[in-house]
Amino acid sequence: MPNASNKEMLANIEADLDACGAVWVVDYRGLTVKEIQELRKIIRETGSTMKVYKNTLVHLALKEADQPTLDDLLQGPSAFVFAGADVAAAAKAVKDYAKGNQKLEIKGGLMEGKALTAADMEAIASLPSREQLMAQIAGAIAGVARGLAVTVNGVPSGLARAIQQVADQKAA
Repeated sequence: MPNASNKEMLANIEADLDACGAVWVVDYRGLTVKEIQELRKIIRETGSTMKVYKNTLVHLALKEADQPTLDDLLQGPSAFVFAGADVAAAAKAVKDYAKGNQKLEIKGGLMEGKALTAADMEAIASLPSREQLMAQIAGAIAGVARGLAVTVNGVPSGLARAIQQVADQKAA
């Protein structure tokens, strides 16, 4: 049973789990304090947070929340990225940082009640961001509307040309 300070930390973990869309687990061994601060800043820009908790407490919090306990990921020093509304942006930030800094290892994560591998996380990171998806949808809708407008405008102008040709033939 956890002591008083661990109970408080357990409550914080449970609150973080409830508020996030996904959790990414990374191994930060070898990173300097400055590098960790830089990583946290990059992650914060996506609306997410990175925190370091004891693996046993995260295990307990996941167990209480009826989530997969991620036992295979919770080995060694672990940092937890609690993704905000844009899960793909948080995954992309972690992936891009790991690509530039070989010391950061992506272990995997948890999303929608399912444990994910590092490869799954990298696949999610390759998805377009929420803003890009919205822009693509808006472009598709605008394209359909433009096509419809051209089609609707084409019917009266085609009719007008046909009438003009008939009038020209009768006048000739």
